[in-house]
Amino acid sequence: MNITPVSRERFPIARRVLRLARRARLNWLQRHQTRFSFGIHMIGIPLAFSGLGLLFVLPWEWGAGAFMLGYILQWIGHRYEGNDVGELIPIKRLLGMPVVAIAPQFQNPG
Repeated sequence: MNITPVSRERFPIARRVLRLARRARLNWLQRHQTRFSFGIHMIGIPLAFSGLGLLFVLPWEWGAGAFMLGYILQWIGHRYEGNDVGELIPIKRLLGMPVVAIAPQFQNPG
């Protein structure tokens, strides 16, 4: 049996998805550099996502409450970090408002 190594040309879509995921992860890490912001996001993100799922299983108040609490925790992390919440950045850009994607103290000068 002749086994040939998998060439890079065989999975172009997967490579693009992985490249996009790497860029998104690096961007996310740039925007959450303090331990507090990073940690509170590690609580808030799963809580918000689970809240969406709970909307279909429990009374809507529980799901909505979990989603809101998770999102509020993330918002607190961004206030502490000094940058804008990611979901608001495109809206602010569209409206011509100033945007703080990465907190000034963490921006790379030059």
